Amino acid sequence: MPKLTIVAFDGTHFDLDVDQGSTVMENAVRNSVPGIEAECGGACACATCHVYVDDEWTERVGPPEAMEEDMLDFAFDVRPTSRLSCQIRMKAALDGLIVHVPERQA
Repeated sequence: MPKLTIVAFDGTHFDLDVDQGSTVMENAVRNSVPGIEAECGGACACATCHVYVDDEWTERVGPPEAMEEDMLDFAFDVRPTSRLSCQIRMKAALDGLIVHVPERQA
C-alpha cells in the first residue's frame, strides 16, 4: 500500500496509506483535505484539484498529458511542478509521494 503525503496550504500534513491505482484527488477528497475541490469528479474537465508535486518527485511523477496541460491553463498560480491530482495515479514507484495544495483553486 503506497504512502502519500498531501500538504495543505496552511502546512497541515495528511499522511495517507492509499490503494494502488487510486488517484491523488480521490484520496484527498476521501480524507477531506482542504483546498481540493474536485468539481468535475476526476474527469480532467476543470482545474479544481490542482497541486504542486514536491520537487524531489517531479521526475518520477512525470509531465502532464496534453489534455491536463490544457486544463492547467485555468488553474491558479501554475508552476513547473503543477499537476491535476485527478491525473496522478498511485503506484509502487510513487510510494512516499508528496504534493502541496495551492493557496486557492481557480
